[in-house]
Parts: sequence; structure tokens; C-alpha cells
Amino acid sequence: MMNKKLILQLLLLLTTLIFMGCSPEAPDNSADLEAIAALETKVAEQMTEIESIELAKTAAELEITTLKLELESLESSASVSTSLLGAALDVAQSLADQDMTTFSSYVHPTLGVRFTPYGYVNPSVDLSYPSTAFAALITDPTNYTWGAFDGSGDPIIYTFADYLDNFVYDEDYVTPHLVGVNNFIGTGNSINNITTLYPTASFVEFHFTGFDPQYGGMDWTSLILVFENVAGDWKIVGVVHNQWTI
Repeated sequence: MMNKKLILQLLLLLTTLIFMGCSPEAPDNSADLEAIAALETKVAEQMTEIESIELAKTAAELEITTLKLELESLESSASVSTSLLGAALDVAQSLADQDMTTFSSYVHPTLGVRFTPYGYVNPSVDLSYPSTAFAALITDPTNYTWGAFDGSGDPIIYTFADYLDNFVYDEDYVTPHLVGVNNFIGTGNSINNITTLYPTASFVEFHFTGFDPQYGGMDWTSLILVFENVAGDWKIVGVVHNQWTI
């Protein structure tokens, strides 16, 4: 395959031959003219081929650049998911241990954290606390109303520690059946409005698919931890317990 240097040499030769062919002293030689015409055609073909190669090279470079950008985006997304999952596991473990020092360190500094007993977040009913409240709450004997029980509608009245046992860490969520990162797993009759109430947040769902085969999976349960990114750190804004509802 001819390169550009060779093409230029051919063009120079062609120019010389044409000049010679046009000279008054040059004989009328049809064979030479045919050779020149053939050379012109060859040069044109080679130039077209080179242009085609350069266009293909440019397209390939663009494709490589696009693939690199896509890979960087995937790597960035994977990194974000990994750090989010790590924060969620830390929070889940702190709830398992009732370690309010660690839990408090993850609570959003201005928004605090809201506790929701079922999948539907109700800001007018769900209780919220700042990070400074939990050291005292864990031993506070006061009963608070956390919402209403599904089915009966009776008020959920528990101390904070009892609420953790019944509507937060009621199963060993550190070792769940499934984990969803920004992907909901458990679905039931209640409306899940987490993404509406927390439009800029990310979340991790720790999910158990069920325990007793006779219920056909209707005894599933989830702990959903909702986070906001604050200056590169994940801070929890919502603790949502979810399960099958009537």
C-alpha cells in the first residue's frame, strides 16, 4: 500500500511527464500519454484509498474515545455503589449492635434521620431525630408513637430501643438473602414513595425473601437505608422498614 510520501513522488513524476509531454521539443508519443493517464488514475485511486483509511482511522479513534468514556462512567458508578454499600453495611451493623455512636456519625448533619415503619414514607407521622439525640434515646424509657400497625390501624407505641427491635432490625439484615443498591426488591400492597420523598438520595435495601414456605414469600421483609451524599460522605436520612402489608 502506497503512503503519502510515495504519492507525492508519483505526483512529482506525473508533473514532470506532463511538462515533458507539453514541451515543443517532445515528440507526439501516444504510448507515453496513455502511460501518464494510467499513472493519473493510479494516483487518484491511491489518494482515495488514503482518504478512506484516514476516515476509518478517525472513526476508530472516536469509537475508542467513546468506549473509554463509557468505561470511566461504569468505573465511577461502581465506585459510588461500593462506597454506598460500605456505608450501608456500617449503619446496619451499628443498628444490629445498637451502637449509637457509630450510627450517629452517619446521620445527616442538618436533616437528621426519619424512621418509617412500612414502605410508605409519611413525613407528617414518621418520627425524625438529629444525630445528637441517639445517645440518650437508646436508653430512654419514654414510649413514642411511630405510626400505625398495618391491618389493625392501632398506634405503634414503643420506646426507641423497642422500635429498633420490631421495626428496624427485626432480622439479621447484615446477612440478608438479597441486597439492592438503588434498586428496590421487596414489593407489596403499600405504596413505596421513597424516591419521591427523597428525590436526590441513594439507598440500599437489605432483603429477606421469606422464611416459612407455607406463606409463599409473603413473609418477606426489608430494611432500606436512605442516604444523601454530603461533600463526598454518605449520610443517612431515612430508615425504612418494609414488609408485606394488607
